[in-house]
Amino acid sequence: MKGPLFYSKILLFGEYGIIRDSRGLSIPYNFYKGALKKSELLSDDVKKSNESLKKFSVYLQQMQDQYPDLVTFDIDKINEDIAEGMYFDSSIPQGYGVGSSGALVAAIYDQYALSKITVLENLTREKLLELKKIFSQMESFFHGTSSGLDPLNSYLSLPILINSKDNIEPTGIPSQQSEGKGAVFLIDSEMIGETAPMVTMFMENLKNEGFRNMMKSEFNQYTNACIDSFLSGNFKKLFSDTKQLSKLVFNHFKPMIPERFHQVWQKGIETNDYYLKLCGSGGGGYILGFAPDFEKAQKALKDYKLEVVYRI
Repeated sequence: MKGPLFYSKILLFGEYGIIRDSRGLSIPYNFYKGALKKSELLSDDVKKSNESLKKFSVYLQQMQDQYPDLVTFDIDKINEDIAEGMYFDSSIPQGYGVGSSGALVAAIYDQYALSKITVLENLTREKLLELKKIFSQMESFFHGTSSGLDPLNSYLSLPILINSKDNIEPTGIPSQQSEGKGAVFLIDSEMIGETAPMVTMFMENLKNEGFRNMMKSEFNQYTNACIDSFLSGNFKKLFSDTKQLSKLVFNHFKPMIPERFHQVWQKGIETNDYYLKLCGSGGGGYILGFAPDFEKAQKALKDYKLEVVYRI
């Protein structure tokens, strides 16, 4: 058995904002991928994945009992395959904000959901929202709560524009410029980030009226500006919008930024060599960078591991 590949994703814009029903833009990142496989030779990693799938199967049974109209799985077949050594063979790093659990959820739905919505159908807004709802429930097993967007992105392997919780659509993005000077890139913080505590901290912050107002006005304003600049290919404006967003995140989301990156973050804003933002919930994992001149950014960040996501 070897299932189809599902890719990682990057939420370019909208981290935390989408929890508050604001806009976001998520793109597939084909550098990392995963697939369901079977193995008779159980290495430690395979055993760990296989055990995790056992627990996930129990959760899926409970989920379909609780929401019978939402989705039904072939649970017997899942358990049979798990007993035969099924595991999720994945290169997607866990706790890095690039959708490791999302790819697994997409793979399980694709393989075992009965009457599933397929990628080949005419994906109306209703069908997309139904998929998002199913994936949200499935991925909650891993994070406590989930928007369902990571698995949706992985399942469709298309860029997704989030206009609001109830309005999402596949979208086109400008073609990459292979010879482009600028870049969107990832920095490896070399720390694992945990989503649940970061989201809890954010929800606590929302109890503060000043923080709520900042999210509603400035955060949404700069996020929307970045999305519009990116989608329209106005990269000069994109960098100036990203700078504003980077400042805002630095001032209001500092606990989500690993401490050793505080100075690096500020330096980018001061020198204009690069601008940093959270990739996912923060607290570790990857940090997302935007650079008008990637060579300059590489020199400035020579002590860190960088990966180019998109050439501008």
